[in-house]
Amino acid sequence: MSSITLGAIVFVCLFGASLIGIVVRNRLPDHHLDSESKDVIRLSTAVVGTLSALALGLLIASANNVYNNAEAELRTSAARLLLLDRVMAQYGPETAHARSLLHRLVENRLVQGWGTATEQAGIDPYHENQGIEPVQGELRNLTPATEPQRLLQARALEVSGLLAEAHWMLVESSSEGLPTAFLVILVFWLAWLFLTFGLQAPANPTVIGVMMVCSLSVAGAIFLVIDMAHPYLGVIHVSEDPLRATLEHIASR
Repeated sequence: MSSITLGAIVFVCLFGASLIGIVVRNRLPDHHLDSESKDVIRLSTAVVGTLSALALGLLIASANNVYNNAEAELRTSAARLLLLDRVMAQYGPETAHARSLLHRLVENRLVQGWGTATEQAGIDPYHENQGIEPVQGELRNLTPATEPQRLLQARALEVSGLLAEAHWMLVESSSEGLPTAFLVILVFWLAWLFLTFGLQAPANPTVIGVMMVCSLSVAGAIFLVIDMAHPYLGVIHVSEDPLRATLEHIASR
């Protein structure tokens, strides 16, 4: 389910809860909403509101860290890809096939992260040809004739090993996101808050408009959290520009 859809569901839940509160207010006996009752409602609302604010703050911080780490890892991987290509170019023409495999690897990575759903469906990230392993196989098959070539081979294998680690970390973490139970409980807390707001609010267009804007604002925050927690999907996603720039440099050599 997309982050936009989840944000819309949260908005419906919160705004619906506030409307339910307004409807229930008009049907409750007057003594259920006297000053003492409202004081108790405000106290309980303050407790739930504090918990909701803490939970939402933690989610925002966690999602922001996920996004920033993904962006940093992408830039690091792009730099290592370019470094690997240059090391192989310095080794000599024997690495021509390995460099073409590297070029294909970057193209597949762009499709996997930023291609259409149809293009992504045709790529199996667990297939050995989708990773750096074919390039590593070509590097291991090289027979260095000089000491500089031996050092360059060792350096290329070292860099390719780091790229392989980054690739599998990305594959294994691509399905991760926010804990569903945590998100459901947070939405329940927020819906309860908006219901109590409706219990204490008169039914007029101004109040309903304010409730709608508040519901939309909180739902927008939830949308941002969910979207940033999946840095390669959704509206807010990591830019592919570093990989495209790397691909151009590899292709030009």
